[in-house]
Amino acid sequence: MVAQSDDWSVIDSYDYELPSDRIARVPAEPRSSAKLLVGLDDPPSVTTVADLGSLLKEGDVVVVNDSKVVPARFHVRRDTGGQVEVLLLSPHGAMFEALVRPNARVRNGELLYIDGRPVFRVSGIGEQSSGLRTRYVEVLGDAVFALGEIPLPPYLEGVTVDPDRYQTIYANRPGSVAAPTAGLHFDARLLGDLARRGIEVVRVELEVGLGTFAPVKERELANHVMHAERYRVSEDAFERISSARRVVAIGTTVVRTLETISHGGALTGSSELFIVPGFDFRCVDLLLTNFHVPKSTLLALVAAAIGSRWRVLYEYALANDFRLLSLGDAMLIPTGRVDDPSLARFPSHSRGDH
Repeated sequence: MVAQSDDWSVIDSYDYELPSDRIARVPAEPRSSAKLLVGLDDPPSVTTVADLGSLLKEGDVVVVNDSKVVPARFHVRRDTGGQVEVLLLSPHGAMFEALVRPNARVRNGELLYIDGRPVFRVSGIGEQSSGLRTRYVEVLGDAVFALGEIPLPPYLEGVTVDPDRYQTIYANRPGSVAAPTAGLHFDARLLGDLARRGIEVVRVELEVGLGTFAPVKERELANHVMHAERYRVSEDAFERISSARRVVAIGTTVVRTLETISHGGALTGSSELFIVPGFDFRCVDLLLTNFHVPKSTLLALVAAAIGSRWRVLYEYALANDFRLLSLGDAMLIPTGRVDDPSLARFPSHSRGDH
């Protein structure tokens, strides 16, 4: 059952009942065989991600996030013998901001060990806007990263996933602590089909960070401070996206990147953009995205694109054996952006600010 409130200002309006058996535990094989709920018309239709090209047109540009998930989760021990989990989030000079669990007893200056070898030194209290208490840790040598694990979302606790299947096939630059999951559906067959149809694929980068793991704790969305995530868009990508017939974003991370720039941001920077109903989409025309956790900022972004129709699509997915969340199926929706080629996708001043 999906909540029926249209008060977009409160997080409860983005709630729905998600049975545990509808959470995907394994990814689709092959990748592009995942089901695709097409919400471009009413009623929606069902196909697979492999057929994405048939839903697009020559001159459309598909934009993907090529950030690579890093092995950022570590199981370490204290001098006392107690076990601690460290999740590295983002570099800060010589330090990393990290989640340390359990956090309360870990002291500043304390060494943390793997197999008797010191790998981290705890160096202070972090400052995070997402409501989670973080620490700064010093990484004691580059070899430490070979000892880490790919982090998985909390709802996949205990699930074993091939690390290669929690990366997109075009993942390039390490930096994310979670996968841009809509891109997990892309494989060589799909990329080849898009190319044959004259549909260009352009890469941007946004480092998926702490906000992926942070629940919205405020009832009023206006009181929620959005997490910051670093992004990069090359001059070449900027030109190709600017001249696109339509921009098709593969995942919410691409939406945040492109809409940050279209609202005056630089081509390289940090985005704290919180997209909620009433948002003015200036760049992205279509969005391919997975189904998201209830009461999340990602579901608010979907509602910003299609309003209360998100409930119809989620109810349809739940009633028709779609698999939800990171390893699950996907949907394709419009953003409501006016399809007028005379409208600039980016303000001119964004170009020169790197």
